[in-house]
Amino acid sequence: MIAEIIAAGSEMLTPFRQDTNSLYLTDGLNDLGVQVAFKTIVGDNFAHLTSAAAIAINRADVIVFSGGLGPTEDDLTREAVAAALNITLQPNPAILAQLYKRFAARQMVMPPNNAKQADVLEGAIVLDNPNGSAPGQFLDTSIDTAIPDADGKQQPIRKIVILLPGPPKELKPLFDTQVKPRLASSLPPRHLAKRMLRMALIPESHVDARTAPIYKQYSDIETTILAGAGEIQLHFLCAKPTLAEAQQRVDDLTEKIEAEMEDTIFSSNGESLEEVVLLHLGMRHLTLATAESCTGGLLAQRLTAIAGSSRYFLGGAVVYSDALKTTFADVPADLVATKGPVSAEVARALAEGIRTRTGASLGISITGIAGPGPGAPGPDAEKPIGLVYIALADAQDTQVKEFRLMGDRERVRWWASQHALELIRHHIL
Repeated sequence: MIAEIIAAGSEMLTPFRQDTNSLYLTDGLNDLGVQVAFKTIVGDNFAHLTSAAAIAINRADVIVFSGGLGPTEDDLTREAVAAALNITLQPNPAILAQLYKRFAARQMVMPPNNAKQADVLEGAIVLDNPNGSAPGQFLDTSIDTAIPDADGKQQPIRKIVILLPGPPKELKPLFDTQVKPRLASSLPPRHLAKRMLRMALIPESHVDARTAPIYKQYSDIETTILAGAGEIQLHFLCAKPTLAEAQQRVDDLTEKIEAEMEDTIFSSNGESLEEVVLLHLGMRHLTLATAESCTGGLLAQRLTAIAGSSRYFLGGAVVYSDALKTTFADVPADLVATKGPVSAEVARALAEGIRTRTGASLGISITGIAGPGPGAPGPDAEKPIGLVYIALADAQDTQVKEFRLMGDRERVRWWASQHALELIRHHIL
């Protein structure tokens, strides 16, 4: 059982508006065991919308339209769906009366074009919309297949077509109170189970090369690999008649992937890297302090965005200038002058200095050249953009890592913070 969501509205084809309704609808359909296979945005054009509707009706079981149910000339969803299904639109006297009543209550005369909001697809159930003037529609119908059966006859295929208003304040309550109960009572029982594995700083191709031989054995599980922001995500989705069956299949696959990828996986239930780092700090009763130069407090910001982080993250310093490296983290001024602020030696001194100054169990430092220009005059002048040093100090030892990060300033800063979090995680493990 698959669904397609079609958002009607030319405004969503501009850089200024986004289709957020489809995210809400996808979540609600997934709750019912319905997978969303397609999402389409169509402008206010009758031919385009009719074509999109016809395609969706042929390839999906549940088709949900949002928007295009208003009174204006460019509100064309009802007409396009009727054309795609080759059925008629019929004026609904009750809706029309309600529209007149709505305008009368505001002491206004209803324009003639509002009457089109009372047009209902042949055979559809009207979904009352207490938050707006455009009612929704629910049509449980069938179409002939294009492919004949063994006897040469076309067999009807069930299709559920749903029309919803575009404004989220109208769509969401209408979908929750009227659409979901109808779908739940009319669709065969299906439940979706999901899992997500997250890995940091490992190439997508490496992950797929090692995991594809495993997940390909599970043809009933949809596997998606997403890459970005310094991490790889493996998403697993399985639909079964019961949630227990679906969850068992997903869990079985997850266990095999975990055995293959081992500690490259930092989360098997969707937690962020900073959440996992704080969890490990708490489990081992450790505290952390930071000294950041090129990242300008980004690492501290990521940690403090997590509720409860103050129990394990003591704080830190943004030591952007050479002078503050000495003032806040006790880095010898002559070390900065001779080795340069972007150096393994200064990174080491920063991590050790901030740990000592704060009394933290662990001190971590980041210093580098994020760009767009090269390092400051002096020892760093010839050092390349993307050169980053990260050091982690505990009571016994200090480890320093050198990285050559690619990309613009924002990417270098983010990846530096990602490497720092992963260094902490591996150290604790």
